[in-house]
Amino acid sequence: MNYITNATVFTGNEWLPGASVRLANGRIQELTTDPVTASDADVLDINGDYLVPGLIDLQLYGGSHRFLNDQPTPDTVRHIYDTHARNGTTTLLPTIHSTSLDLMQQAMAAVQTVRHENPFGVPGIHVEGPYFNPIKRGAHSAAYVRTPAEGELETLFGTNADVIRILTLAPEILTPSQRDTIQRLKHTNTLLSLGHSNATYVQARQSFDSGFTPLSTHLYNAMRGFESREPGVVGAVFDHPAVRASIIADGYHCDPATIRIAHKLLGDRLFLISDALFASSPGRPGPRATFSLGEFVVHYEPDANGPGRYVNNEGKLAGSALTLIDCVRVAVNQAAIALSDALRMASTIPAEIIGMGNELGKIQPGYVANLLRLDQSLTTKSVWASGELMAP
Repeated sequence: MNYITNATVFTGNEWLPGASVRLANGRIQELTTDPVTASDADVLDINGDYLVPGLIDLQLYGGSHRFLNDQPTPDTVRHIYDTHARNGTTTLLPTIHSTSLDLMQQAMAAVQTVRHENPFGVPGIHVEGPYFNPIKRGAHSAAYVRTPAEGELETLFGTNADVIRILTLAPEILTPSQRDTIQRLKHTNTLLSLGHSNATYVQARQSFDSGFTPLSTHLYNAMRGFESREPGVVGAVFDHPAVRASIIADGYHCDPATIRIAHKLLGDRLFLISDALFASSPGRPGPRATFSLGEFVVHYEPDANGPGRYVNNEGKLAGSALTLIDCVRVAVNQAAIALSDALRMASTIPAEIIGMGNELGKIQPGYVANLLRLDQSLTTKSVWASGELMAP
């Protein structure tokens, strides 16, 4: 199959009804609304379904039953990718939450291995913690949330530093010397994202303006909120001209109205993440019912009206049980965000954030052929990764 025809294509910028896309060598070779002349064997007619860029999730922890913190191996990373890719997430950053330095390094090495195999599918890792404000640790283990020990940053960035695409941390808990060390040692591709932070508005603004990437992790959650006398981290994100922020649109972490308000204020500076601990995919069981890792214990709470959620043994919301296409549906159906905007928040914008916007996140000639076919209800029908059909 070389052509996908009769598609309602979202290019990342506009809709093209009745369009055709030609694929070859893992790339998009042509996008046209002209009639296609080719043999039947070379053409797939998708009957007007949506054809959109493959989704890009910059924060998730596990697949249907394996979890990066529990088994930081290349096979786990491949399993995570397979689970989410079959639902339409063709690029992702496996995420390691607050843990020991040794486990962080094992996870980094595992992701580095798979990154070399699949550079457009797994371009790196998101290291979330452990350098958090304990007041805003959320479901992260109190046993691991900490300030960097002597020599720890040098060890962290000593091997595979280039695989860290996002490092989430709280700037207010770092000394000036630790901040300087991070800036000096981190790879140029590593984005520093403000999260799990109790910073004041002034502290957050200073961080965004003096070293931190203008980026923030899961807006509203595990950060100082907006108040009239102290706008906090949320206020700093809203007020800053350049900060981009992820948001978990799963129907549990944020009320749909808060997602809509954030989108009105931030526009293309807001993007979607799943924050998925576990998720199901076609042909795989899931999501996993219970999980424990030391004191980090979570269980799945099903929901007849939604995908369900994970809570920890303290009763705190601990993560989602979905994939990014579910977040797109929440954004559209519950937060009343236009489909084109929701798709950009799940593909085009995250591609730009990790510096891959010239190859991922759009349907146009020269881009990697990561594609997602959706019906009118936004149900996944087919997925192509680098031009190869993954899911029927």
